[in-house]
Amino acid sequence: MKILIIGGTRFLGRHLVNSARARGHDVTLFNRGQTKPELFQKVKKIRGDRERDLDQLSGGALPAPVPQAQVSGSKGRWDAVIDTCGYVPRVVKMSAEALKDKVGLYVFISSISVYADFSKVGIRESDPLSRIEDESMEEVTGETYGALKALCEKAVQESFGVHSLIVRPGLIVGPHDPTDRFTYWVSRIARGGDVLAPDRPDAPTQFIDVRDLADFIVKLIEQDISGVFNATGETVSLETLFQTCKLISGSDAKFKWAPVDFLKQNNVAPWSDMPAWLPDNGEDAGFAYVDVSKAVNAGLTLSPLNETVKDTLAWLSDLPAGYEMKAGLRKEREEELLEELRVQ
Repeated sequence: MKILIIGGTRFLGRHLVNSARARGHDVTLFNRGQTKPELFQKVKKIRGDRERDLDQLSGGALPAPVPQAQVSGSKGRWDAVIDTCGYVPRVVKMSAEALKDKVGLYVFISSISVYADFSKVGIRESDPLSRIEDESMEEVTGETYGALKALCEKAVQESFGVHSLIVRPGLIVGPHDPTDRFTYWVSRIARGGDVLAPDRPDAPTQFIDVRDLADFIVKLIEQDISGVFNATGETVSLETLFQTCKLISGSDAKFKWAPVDFLKQNNVAPWSDMPAWLPDNGEDAGFAYVDVSKAVNAGLTLSPLNETVKDTLAWLSDLPAGYEMKAGLRKEREEELLEELRVQ
């Protein structure tokens, strides 16, 4: 199959390229060439900005049009496009319209952040989506991100109808993660000693290995499956995650569980200071319990946790000396909090 990827060199994008090529597909990348341009030297590349250069997808030395008889839904030179980096509805609409007669299936990578109500345990694909009063808003913030992603989905569906595939991941983890929200724990626990841990041992978290997500998306394309899918992993306890990190790294880490009230009093923020965790009560009671049964029934398979931790730890060893995590607590701040916790 011929697959066009918008993006393709950051995190999920690079794993999508690897997955598609490993399965024998012909990949073309469309991006600005600003992130890891040295990757994938043997892959076709079209340099351009999706707001100004979409006309480049119509000409040049590109893959020949795909015969209609080859793939169900094929309409042009690519069987599918995977949009990995759409955040603004207007721009996604431009991309979808420009590709309307050139691809058979438009795959949009969305997010579980589109849902309006995370107090519900077991959110399904049909549950209400977040809305924004001013739909012309284009500033992506923590408050607007989910609603804007929902509008991006709508733009794709309006252009492609039944030939659209919307994938809603949760927290994506594994090698080459630029956010460090999972990597922080792998790194911190490997360092050993007393580790400040949020809430309680059975507090839940939910995430998906980026390679499992990439393989699932490519499988759906191969089967010409459209629709909407939640795509995150099984819910596991923080204790399970932390003990797995300790086992794989062989560290002497000791977990010091800090109650939610303690964290609030000391301005320790969930998700950023304490990555991969939100208190499972009130408006976030269902955040780590998103229903992924539809995706599992469609072929999503999940790697063992120890493999994800092991491979993330191995990737960490390749990072430059002195690399600073983009999430989690700095060493000095954690030590202050641990001492405060001991006093209390």
